[in-house]
Amino acid sequence: MCTAQVRSGGREKIQVAAIQEALLAWFEANQRQLPWRTAPSLYKTVVSEFMLQQTQVDTALPYFERWLRLWPDFTSLATATEDEVVKAWEGLGYYNRARNLRKLAECLAAMPELPSTAAAWQTMPGVGPYTAAAISSIACGTQDAVVDGNVVRVLSRLTADARLFSDNGAAVKAIAPLARILLYEKNPGAHNQAVMELGALVCRRQNPLCTVCPLVSYCAGAASPETFPKFVPRVVEKLFLNRILVLHEGKILLQRHAAASRRLSGLHELPLAASGMETRLKAGILLGTKRRAISNQSIEEKIFRVNWDLGLEAAIQSEITHTLVWVPLENLADITLSGPHRKWITQLLQNRNRVLPG
Repeated sequence: MCTAQVRSGGREKIQVAAIQEALLAWFEANQRQLPWRTAPSLYKTVVSEFMLQQTQVDTALPYFERWLRLWPDFTSLATATEDEVVKAWEGLGYYNRARNLRKLAECLAAMPELPSTAAAWQTMPGVGPYTAAAISSIACGTQDAVVDGNVVRVLSRLTADARLFSDNGAAVKAIAPLARILLYEKNPGAHNQAVMELGALVCRRQNPLCTVCPLVSYCAGAASPETFPKFVPRVVEKLFLNRILVLHEGKILLQRHAAASRRLSGLHELPLAASGMETRLKAGILLGTKRRAISNQSIEEKIFRVNWDLGLEAAIQSEITHTLVWVPLENLADITLSGPHRKWITQLLQNRNRVLPG
């Protein structure tokens, strides 16, 4: 292992070899037994890395296992339709990951030789610098350091990095040189997984478990870990939306997002109420208020039961670019709904007396 000592951010020297050794020993003893680590393959690594972008491991696990049953390799995935892969992804969110994964499979299935470097992987659909480094180091053994939110947190605390980052992208860029210095080049894949695993299990955002951390004796920020990394406070945008639940002749009215929609192309949701529908909303029944957060948005959505009438669809369509569709209730399982809307509609339909017209 590297025996050098390095400085970072003006802090005391850190012992590279000792940190590498402690980190890998901890990972060997404490790593989670995950399906993509069992009989690992390039395909498993790629699928898992796509799923784990913006998604917790526990959430991704059942999706990963079902995905492998449907499409066990790049060739089978390349033959799937976009609707099929998006349906299998339903509930994971950020659906462009699924579309890009399918496009990637198409590219790889047609290539005589698979990419073997981070630079080559980064030319593939949906593969950015982090994903390229993860795939190439874990599956191909390349000496590329991975830097994600977990790595930023571990290394900024390790060095008590007091810099104020504008966002995660700026933090990743700033921390990347230290990540490269600390990389154990003889086993970069295990090293990268170890740092990310440490951030997920021990060096957590809140309530870090410093007493059991293998790096605590080298950590300059151990006295106040939750103060690192430092970010400029985000401005939260608050959105207030009204949605409607309309049932008519055994069907539910939904809006299908246009193909050009950046996040929700082809997905179905409860329709948004138009601004001229105040009278209909007052005559309807408030079924519930849902709250969620997406990125820097805080969203409050009220759902009203509204009775169907001849002018309803025209009133809705006047303000949305999505397509309105009637879906038989028995076919709801066959279409792709955004994750929150699948949950909301299921809950509402369980109490049919409230949602069916009186």
